[in-house]
Amino acid sequence: MSAPAGLGTRVAAQGRWETVSMLRNGEQLLLAVVLPLLALIGLTFVDLLDGYGSRRVDLATPGVLALCVVSTAFTGQGIATGFDRRYGVLRYLSTTPLGRGGLIAGKAIAVLAVLILQAVVIGAVALLLGWRPDPAGLLIAVVLLVLGAACFTSLGLLVAGTVRPEATLAITNLLWVLLAGAGGLLLPTGRLPGWLNGVVDALPSAALGNALRTALTTGALDVGPLLVLLVWTVAASLAAVRWFRWD
Repeated sequence: MSAPAGLGTRVAAQGRWETVSMLRNGEQLLLAVVLPLLALIGLTFVDLLDGYGSRRVDLATPGVLALCVVSTAFTGQGIATGFDRRYGVLRYLSTTPLGRGGLIAGKAIAVLAVLILQAVVIGAVALLLGWRPDPAGLLIAVVLLVLGAACFTSLGLLVAGTVRPEATLAITNLLWVLLAGAGGLLLPTGRLPGWLNGVVDALPSAALGNALRTALTTGALDVGPLLVLLVWTVAASLAAVRWFRWD
């Protein structure tokens, strides 16, 4: 009788399954690739980003990468987890040798795998459009993307684990639209009214978008948005652990 697979093998297998499931889902692909590409092309050829001090494509690309994080980690993973919970998949898998921790780790692997694919596609198209990121900011951007993925995955799991799947679908899609349009993801927040600017800057979406724009246009780390993102990541993780329901 062969020995059971180790935890690492089980988590890797779950991660592959979660990744393939996300990539086979038409709605997921729309959110993950098609809409971000349309946003990149649109922001590059219209004048919404004029006056912010950098070329359009150089400002658009970091924002679209931030949008990719929200699409995959929050909206995509939230919807998938919500319906897995409804159909008893979460309850079943949590009782297998994979365990609850292994299941969450598999979801995290899937988010990172899809995010890498998104970054490659968006980056390649942006380079064709003339994007020239500051090389010193590339490593900072990678760290920010991983931290953003952790933050928005936690938020997505929090929503999926506390409300009905239909509500998860509505909430995550609505917030995706709001955060993309007015949450600091695609557009810098400097031109909003004073009080509103402060509110939006306190959101994880604006923190991620602003930090990525600073890193990839100047090569510097913007500490303020980084701290905001860290606080949201810790708070969302603790909340998800405390209130997530498996059935």
